Amino acid sequence: MENTKKSGFGEFVNNKLMPPIMKFVNTKAIKALQDGMIYSLPFIIIGSVFLILSNIPIPSVAAWLTATGWSAFFTQAYTATFGVLSIWAVVGMAYVYVRNEGYEALPAGLTSLATFFLIQMMNIDNPIKGLMSSGVTNSAGKMVLTGKAVTANIDKLPHALQGVMTAPVTGVFNITWLGGQGMVGAIIVGLLVGWSYSAMIRKGWKITLPEQVPASVAKQFTAMIPAGIIITVAMFIFAIFSHFNTDLLQYVYNLLELPMQGLSDSLGGAIVIGFAVSFFWFFGVHGGLIVGTIAGVFLMPNTAANAALYHAGKLSLANGAHIVTNEFYNNFINLTGSGITIGLVIFALFAAKSAQVKTLGKIELVPAIFNINEPFLFGLPLVMNPLLAIPFFLTPVVIAISTYLVIYFGIVPPLNGVAAPWTTPAVVSGFLIGGWKMAIWQACTLLISTGIYFPFAKKYDALLLKQENAKEAAKAADGETVDAQ
Repeated sequence: MENTKKSGFGEFVNNKLMPPIMKFVNTKAIKALQDGMIYSLPFIIIGSVFLILSNIPIPSVAAWLTATGWSAFFTQAYTATFGVLSIWAVVGMAYVYVRNEGYEALPAGLTSLATFFLIQMMNIDNPIKGLMSSGVTNSAGKMVLTGKAVTANIDKLPHALQGVMTAPVTGVFNITWLGGQGMVGAIIVGLLVGWSYSAMIRKGWKITLPEQVPASVAKQFTAMIPAGIIITVAMFIFAIFSHFNTDLLQYVYNLLELPMQGLSDSLGGAIVIGFAVSFFWFFGVHGGLIVGTIAGVFLMPNTAANAALYHAGKLSLANGAHIVTNEFYNNFINLTGSGITIGLVIFALFAAKSAQVKTLGKIELVPAIFNINEPFLFGLPLVMNPLLAIPFFLTPVVIAISTYLVIYFGIVPPLNGVAAPWTTPAVVSGFLIGGWKMAIWQACTLLISTGIYFPFAKKYDALLLKQENAKEAAKAADGETVDAQ
């Protein structure tokens, strides 16, 4: 009866639950989102290196870097890579969408970029307004003029001059909206441009030149009508929002991105993400791919926001830092592989008695160091294995909860926004994304994994050993029978 129930539940998941999920994951938009975001990965990692260099946590070294000007150079490199994350996303998603449709893709990516620029106000607040609240400091960080004093002096100027000094600076791009805060807007623009551009090309809305015209030139004319229509529509959208003294990116940020960030950056969000990865993998579906694609939309802006706070020297929960970021997902929930299976590796190497577990433990050791555990997922297996399902589901949930709480209660600092590649070994990644305290906590999570997996692995190993001994006994009995004959 128990096996029937398990089989029935497995059939329900595979036949009823998984098909609509996989259909959603394989839609054109989600594929473009997933593959388009990959183009930003090199810039995120490179920018993370410069983010670390511009914020060396050694006062004497940091002071020397500031005095010599190198800190400013590192900041420039960070801003031009990680700091404009939304640019890479908006180009990449439109490019991939149109490429997957079989058309010339680069013009679509560039059209998407132009649209993204067009729908935002090209201005920033005047720096003087900031000084009126924060005051003026010297190179050593000492206050030389309070905000109140700055305001008092400005008030002495003629009103016309006051207006000029406090008016927004126009004709510039606002870096805020090119980074994490513009990410959801970039996703919407990238996907809509990719879809509409492909649809117009498919319907033949293009300028066709004679065959004598070089192909490189003809392709650009092919893009002219779709690009022109998209940009014209974007201009009208900008005009409508300008009437209300805002723009589409700010509207999307307040309407969608802030609530989504709040939803993902919660204990409940951490639990759902931690459980979902193992849940999908248990039924043989790539949980990391599904959850990473969907959750990344919410978590990447959290990472970018923390990086900006870290760069400004204001990384704290009180200043709005996020607990659940993309690195929380990559370097904790998926540490040593989906299900955080390092506990199984340790058991296999030091306590296993069955040949199957001991052999797979040796095979899995090196991949586990780099957060890969397919040998266990399909070889042990963990997929559709009810005997190991509880620790496989439980471990990432426990670590998600405990990691959330140690950050929430200030035991370790928030993640600093540095994007360590997901293959970075444990403890090393912890140091990069949160300093020595996070490295120690990451080591603790490895012990938690071991403690959860050990009793279940012991029972499963004993079962395998019994089966292996039975096979050996059967072989021996067959051999004796042959000899007797």
